Amino acid sequence: MQYLKQKIAVLGIGLEALDLLDWLKTNSKDCAITLFDQNPLIKQKHKIKGKYQYSVGKNYLNQGLTNFDIIFRSPGFYRLHPALKKAQQAGVTILSPTKLFFDLCPSRIIGVTGTKGKGTTTTLIHTLLTSAEKTSYLAGNIGKPFLKLLPLLKSSDWVCLELSSFQLQDLTKSPHISVLLNITSEHLNVHQSTNEYRLSKTSLVKFQKSTDHAVINKDYTVTRKMAKLTSAKLHLFSRFNLKLDRSKVKLRGDHNLENISAAMTVAKIIGLSQAETLRTIYQFKGLEHRLEEVRTVKGVTFYNDSFSTTPETAIAAIKSFSEPTTIILGGSDKGSDYTQLSRVIVKAKNIKTIILIGQMASKIKTHIEKAGSFKGEYLTKIKTMAQAVKLSFSHSAPGSVVILSPACASFGMFLNYKDRGKQFKDAVKALS
Repeated sequence: MQYLKQKIAVLGIGLEALDLLDWLKTNSKDCAITLFDQNPLIKQKHKIKGKYQYSVGKNYLNQGLTNFDIIFRSPGFYRLHPALKKAQQAGVTILSPTKLFFDLCPSRIIGVTGTKGKGTTTTLIHTLLTSAEKTSYLAGNIGKPFLKLLPLLKSSDWVCLELSSFQLQDLTKSPHISVLLNITSEHLNVHQSTNEYRLSKTSLVKFQKSTDHAVINKDYTVTRKMAKLTSAKLHLFSRFNLKLDRSKVKLRGDHNLENISAAMTVAKIIGLSQAETLRTIYQFKGLEHRLEEVRTVKGVTFYNDSFSTTPETAIAAIKSFSEPTTIILGGSDKGSDYTQLSRVIVKAKNIKTIILIGQMASKIKTHIEKAGSFKGEYLTKIKTMAQAVKLSFSHSAPGSVVILSPACASFGMFLNYKDRGKQFKDAVKALS
């Protein structure tokens, strides 16, 4: 039994918290568990059953957190929140489902992080392992919840984890194989600064041992500096040193060559054959909502890149195409800086039309206008994704591409990036 007669708080009730509650059913006894969330209807939303206390609604933290023995923080709850800091100073143990998994996992963990590409890279590594008939599990931000895996795992297994900055913040253990792709800036609507965001990523490597492996992108100054924090065996990779037949690669864009290079480095560490690795890479089509080819209609090809929630990912999408391009940009605010994206758009001779949607539409347009003279056309005041798709089609000639790569969060017009991508694909499929 892990926890006996403890007062436990769970902050932020989402998928990881629900996974934790299932785990606690068999790993705690006579514990008083309180669920905290801003949503007053969280019990009904998730159909939660069990003897829990609730502190919900706008003032859900008014009573403070100092009277608990243990606090489990979900990724969406900010680790440096004043209420958490106060509780820690009072001696409360601060944990997370991610930290708990690292403490209990008997298998070898491959952890992947980066501002962009971590989902694709983690999935590709998992695919390489399963293709080589090794037992591998995909979890983290992608795949199955962490704690449900624990009863299944053996020491000979591999667990491939996509890890966000929020999941990494309070780790005290690092993966056996850590993969650091790229670090720019992200989630500045939550993190205090770019530096604090980057600091959260360092947990991926700084607790590694000499028997571990650090796979680090040498093409970025920030990641090269982080290489100095690890005691593990260092493996530097670069997309410029990649040896394969690029014409056989199904993934679009130079940024995906970074992801492939990282995965190939991991495959070599594990001992997979070069021939089998390349065969799997050439078959890999990527993930849904990541530069996903949807359909070609009368010579116009549509790509769903709804997972693009930052300017950096939109830049990567733009640089993946030389064809005449219509791009759909905009959404809700994440505190991002659109200066560099705007410069790329102004310089890109192939962008013919920009369709702007959501809360950030006017802000992005202002940034582009400040960056220089855009020779193409703006389409604004878009109410729905169906309208955006119809307009993109009517403004595109045969041989063109249309990319949904919003560079923003999805909230406002959509439930999440998946809903945004699904609406885009449904609208494309409805074109005659």
